[in-house]
Formats: sequence, structure tokens, C-alpha cells
Amino acid sequence: MTLKGKLIGDAVLLEKNAIEELHNKSYYGRPKGDNLEVSLTESAFLIYMGKIVVEFEGKDIGFEDFFLKASSILKNFELYYIVYKDMRERGYYIQPGVTGFRVYPRGGHPGKTPAEFFIFVTSERIPLLLSQLRTHIGTVENLKKRLVLAIVDEESDITYYEVKKTTLTGAYELRLGKKLSTAILLEDRVMVWNPDASLALQKDGFFGKPMDEGHLQLSLIESCYLLKKGILDIESRNHVALDFESFSKTASDIESNFMIKYSVYEKLRNNGLIPKTGFKFGTHFRVYKKIDDMKKLPHSDYLVHAIEQDHVFSLQQLSRAVRLANTVRKEMIFGTVDSRVDFFIIGRMRL
Repeated sequence: MTLKGKLIGDAVLLEKNAIEELHNKSYYGRPKGDNLEVSLTESAFLIYMGKIVVEFEGKDIGFEDFFLKASSILKNFELYYIVYKDMRERGYYIQPGVTGFRVYPRGGHPGKTPAEFFIFVTSERIPLLLSQLRTHIGTVENLKKRLVLAIVDEESDITYYEVKKTTLTGAYELRLGKKLSTAILLEDRVMVWNPDASLALQKDGFFGKPMDEGHLQLSLIESCYLLKKGILDIESRNHVALDFESFSKTASDIESNFMIKYSVYEKLRNNGLIPKTGFKFGTHFRVYKKIDDMKKLPHSDYLVHAIEQDHVFSLQQLSRAVRLANTVRKEMIFGTVDSRVDFFIIGRMRL
């Protein structure tokens, strides 16, 4: 039986018997008085399935005309429809939610089980604001749910990513003594010439890389951390002492986002983790939970990229980063720097 409804505003109002036929049995829409109110995405799917006929301005309209009308009412309607249809055809019950959709687990449904996750829908071409993503994460965390990002590409294929906050901790405890040596800042790295200090920094602290026997080169990030901790003194080539402020200013002149990277590095080190450069992976850091010997490095556990609070994601770049991390069997983690440093994981989700 085909049910009748009217397009009113941004929803379709269906006749009374639709409550039993569509809501009670298949969980479309929500009862509103004696009628069933169905969203635009649900309505388009129901028209496509031949379950309802919709009237607008006194005449019935088909799927194409409804789709065009709905897309003029709801921005990016076609993206929502593509994701809604995909989830329904995968066997999920899906309803409108605070981030776009809420989805119930297979075997569950509204009234029987709580929603399993919330979906935020976007296009590969739409830049994604970190502030927007954090708002959605906060919303679903308050509801004790998971957040899924559904990205629709130009051929209407969908890639699903789960996004969640995480706390990173490791087993390393920094036990290096104070004022091991004085190091020298060169162009974009720092040299430790003292053989004993070089050995201690590498063997006991997992800092730097030997240039040759007894001489250790440190990255700007490592050097800044050791300077702040009071483990190293650092001088310019003219033997002018550099404090944390002057060193970080010089480093920032070399690398504009230095302090963002430094904030994330410091948080990781203070949490017992060992960050090393992630350049070969296209990220700021590869991170180890534990290292026993620098000469026999294990596989790193995470890839971490530092970003500012006003960061805007290019979804093509995000896709590449996550795929690379998965290829090398790591988790892609972003460290966000605001008044504090937070970490969140973005990973592929297979439904």
C-alpha cells in the first residue's frame, strides 16, 4: 500500500496509518499528533522505494522533483541522502540526529536499544574546521556515543572515519641529570660535542642521533625541551647563552609552527612517550610507548601531527594521512593546541 503525504516546510506529513506501517514497523519518522512527520532524507528514500507519494502545492511530485525541491531547502541534501540510503541498505536503522544522523546497532532499533553512533556528513570538497569537529566530539561524548565522519567523494562513494579523543601515555621516565653539557646551535639543529653527555642523552634519554663517535646532533624540538628541563645549556656559535625564550624565538624564525609542535612534543614526553621525527610518514612525529635500545628501534606506535585550534582540514590530506597510518599499522593522532594539548584519533571505520 502506497501512503500519501504533503511536503510542508522541511518535512513531509504523512497520513495516520503511516504511523503503524512505517514508524512502528520500520522506524521512519516520528509521530506528530495523528500524523507521521518524516524528514526530507527519509521521504526521498521512501519515494524511491515506492512506499509513499508526496503532494506539493496541490499535485503529486515524483522522486526527481522531490529531490530537487529538497535540495533547495536543505543545504547538501544530496550528501545526506547518499549516506542515509547507504546506511539503510546496510541494514541499519538511522534517524535524524544532532550531528546529522544517529544510527542504531544491527539487531537494535529505536525504543529497544540506544543509538550506537552519530554521523556527521560532509563532502571531500568542503574544508573541515577543527572547531566544528571538536563541537561534534563534545556533543556525542556528552551523550556517551561515538562520532563517525562520513565523507562523500565526487563519485558518491562514502568513506567512514571514527573520530574520538584519546589519552596517550608511555612507560618512559626521564632520569637525566641537570646541566649535562653545553650545546651549540647551528643552522637548524644543535650539536653536543661532549662524548659523555652525547652518550647519556642518546642511551638514557633516547634523544638525538650521533653524527659520529662522541658527537650528538639534536633537533630543535629536542633541544628546546632539554633546555627548558635544565638538562642542557645552549649557546649560539658566538658562545652567547640562549634561554628558553630566545631559543624558541630563534626556532620559530626557522620554523613558523615551532611552538605548536613543541607544545605537543612536550606533552608527549611528559606523558612517558618518546617522540621522534615523523617526516618519512608525512607527519610531525612518530611516537614510541617504549624503547629499550636506540640501536634496535621497535616499530613506533603512533603517528602524531600537531595542529592549532583554528586548523582547517583538507579532507584529501586527511584521507592520505589516515590511509598511510593504516598501511604502516599505526594510529593517526592529531594533537590540538589551545590552552592545553588534547589528542584525538581519526581512523577508518568498516561498517
